[in-house]
Amino acid sequence: MTAAPSRRSLLAGGTAAAVAAPLLARSAAAAPSGQTVGGHGARPVTPGADVAAAEGWHILRDRKVGVVSNPTGVLRDAGHVVDSMAAHDGLNIVGVFGPEHGFRGSAQAGESEPEFKDPRTGLTVYDAYGADGAKMAALFRKAGVDTVVFDIQDVGVRFYTYIWTMYHSMVAARQTGASFVVLDRPNPIGRRADGPLLRPGFASGVGLKPIIQQHGMTVGELARYFNGELLPHEGDGGQAELEVVRVRGWSPRTTAQQTGLLWVPPSPNVPTPDTATAYAGTGYFEGTNLSEGRGTTLPFQFIGAPFLDYHYSDRLNALRLPGVRFREGYFVPTFSKHQGKTCAGVQLLVTDPVRYQAVPTAVAMLLEAKKYDGFAWRKDSDPERPFWIDKLSGSSRLREMLDAGRSLEEITGAWRSEVRDFERTRQKYLLYR
Repeated sequence: MTAAPSRRSLLAGGTAAAVAAPLLARSAAAAPSGQTVGGHGARPVTPGADVAAAEGWHILRDRKVGVVSNPTGVLRDAGHVVDSMAAHDGLNIVGVFGPEHGFRGSAQAGESEPEFKDPRTGLTVYDAYGADGAKMAALFRKAGVDTVVFDIQDVGVRFYTYIWTMYHSMVAARQTGASFVVLDRPNPIGRRADGPLLRPGFASGVGLKPIIQQHGMTVGELARYFNGELLPHEGDGGQAELEVVRVRGWSPRTTAQQTGLLWVPPSPNVPTPDTATAYAGTGYFEGTNLSEGRGTTLPFQFIGAPFLDYHYSDRLNALRLPGVRFREGYFVPTFSKHQGKTCAGVQLLVTDPVRYQAVPTAVAMLLEAKKYDGFAWRKDSDPERPFWIDKLSGSSRLREMLDAGRSLEEITGAWRSEVRDFERTRQKYLLYR
């Protein structure tokens, strides 16, 4: 048997990690060329990167450009934006900055790629994972950046770390006097806002500032929100010099599967748009001793543990939650929690993305899982805030209400006013209707 290549050998050889292989969204496969699937008109959905590339990257001419990106920063022809920029006469790309999982996507959760020379472009790729504004500013100064470009596909959830890399990058751009350009991309799970607001005292790498869990914004819209609502209160105050290159032809009512765009996994455990749809809620299971499906082909869609049984799916289906069904499922994770053990549980199947409510569904799943004696909350090494679920949900409220046996309606009702307030505040920063 041939040994698997190491991450470092992948980078040295210039071979893209397997996780970065682009997938054409299933419902787009039969779409006529140049048309948007889903009844939203004949115009193709064109991400900001393709808009800028079609204009010859004019927006970046005569700039010293630093690019914050990962494997999702692709054009419609599947070529990477950094490769396109580096090959374009008249552009000066001075550095690339990789977030969690790395620029080329070879690292697992909570990991990154060390600084390296990209074999394709010869550019230096800096490790930006975990860097705060001050460290990002130091990296930008080291590279000589005067314009920061951000191009990463987000999945629309507060505990997905790329938006906080963007936030720190915006703080650093403001500190160094660099302009900040977002090449916008669709939010794959749409406009719905839901879930609890992050509370003071619970900031972490999976939630830095007080926004709603499922924010319902693109990264370009979120950058505008950060610039207007959060950066003025960060450090010495002030805003970044921000420009958003908008997506053309996209409606927030359009799912990722309907856009006709390539889907490049934004991280190893979000291989499909269906994963992203589920992850907005089932990401909570990272805060428990249940497997969230890591080490299987259906992460965040398979949920289970050795101590669950077939009654779990029966009880969930009996709730008749909107837009979702639960298939009784069994799986053996190849890594992560319960590695090598048979787990009983469910496969979450979204039957109607419009009616599906990711966060309430996950809360219902937690309520039913807690009825099993083996259930436990996952703890980490933080002595002040030991429960990982508190970091994911933004406070101790969700855990405490679940432990107290409160109902689904009571729990989800606890953050209803927070969602309404967030929706009102975000309104002026939205770019797509």
